[in-house]
Amino acid sequence: MIRLNVFIRTAASERAELLRAAKELVAASRADEGCIAYDLFESATRPDVLMICETWRDAEALAAHERTAHFAALVPQLKRLGELKAEKFAC
Repeated sequence: MIRLNVFIRTAASERAELLRAAKELVAASRADEGCIAYDLFESATRPDVLMICETWRDAEALAAHERTAHFAALVPQLKRLGELKAEKFAC
């Protein structure tokens, strides 16, 4: 299994739009083949920080996810609206 924690820092003026795009990405990605979990978390102490936590069956499933239309459309939006930092772990 592969786990990704994607931290997103955004400005207050961009937060609502970023949250909308992130929720859309989560909903679409949960249906991807090999997706074990895909969740969005909001920091309880920092309103400018969110995290997407992804778990994939294997590298092939993650690679296929990265080729989907929803990934291609929504990840650039997230990058435009915030600063992303990803941590990748093999489980």
